[in-house]
Amino acid sequence: MTTSATEPLAAGTHTVEIDGVVQRYHVHGTGPGCVAHSGGPGIEWEYLRVPALERHLTMVYLEPIGTGGSGRLPSHPHGYTRPRYSRFLGALVEHLGVPEVYLLGHSHGGFVTQYHALHHPERVAGVILYESAPLTGPEHATEAMRLVQSFAALHADHPELPEVLAAFQAIPTISCDVEMTAVARGLFPAYFADYWGREEEFAPVRASVRATHISGLEETLSPHVVDDRVDLGSLTVPTLVVIGRHDIICGVRWAEELHLLIPGSELLILENSGHFGHIEEPEAFARAVTRFVTAVKSPDNQVI
Repeated sequence: MTTSATEPLAAGTHTVEIDGVVQRYHVHGTGPGCVAHSGGPGIEWEYLRVPALERHLTMVYLEPIGTGGSGRLPSHPHGYTRPRYSRFLGALVEHLGVPEVYLLGHSHGGFVTQYHALHHPERVAGVILYESAPLTGPEHATEAMRLVQSFAALHADHPELPEVLAAFQAIPTISCDVEMTAVARGLFPAYFADYWGREEEFAPVRASVRATHISGLEETLSPHVVDDRVDLGSLTVPTLVVIGRHDIICGVRWAEELHLLIPGSELLILENSGHFGHIEEPEAFARAVTRFVTAVKSPDNQVI
């Protein structure tokens, strides 16, 4: 691992080389440290920035490998598995030079952080599984399709609905970064509790979304499928599960299952949010995460 001379937790943008690949990350705020892993896979990190949290926590936003200013694997767009992401996450925590950090994983980032907490809990103070799920695959896809159909029925008369549904249909055909970005922006209204009712507020965020095509396949081109249901009972680190009531991708069903499977976990349902509660209800989101970190952190815990 190659590091720069810059203090790793100084405010601003940093890079560290891990296994010959550049990992870029951004530091904002002050307080106990929390590493945030964005979703997709392939959605660039900026959408996950939470200024309301930065008033209480030192937020370390990593750019997952393959996206933004981070490097790409030789097998790109394939091979971005959870063990690979976990390897980079663990090396980044080591680079930060602190005994423990909190991990906040959103959507696919939640899959990564729960894997990391299960397999490498030794430097994890706690995890926030934000819009995550215990599994992917056919069962998850069926539930998502049911919720998409409910969304379509609710907004049947909206003129932009056909474009949103077309974006869902285009997901299997994505083959480049331009297509991935277009689909991500196209899906945006479905990921909020009331996007069109607050469009003036959310449209700039939508326009700023950028994404990289990550295939979801292993280097062997076989699907990388998640099923943590058997293992989650052995998760030992404090866990907060956060879900938006109106999320159609990783819905309430999955958050409740995570909560039941993970011993001692807490569950927060944001009643006026979809997939992006940190944007729709930022203060409620920040209060919950800050309270969780404060409750976990003991006086002698040297977390940043």
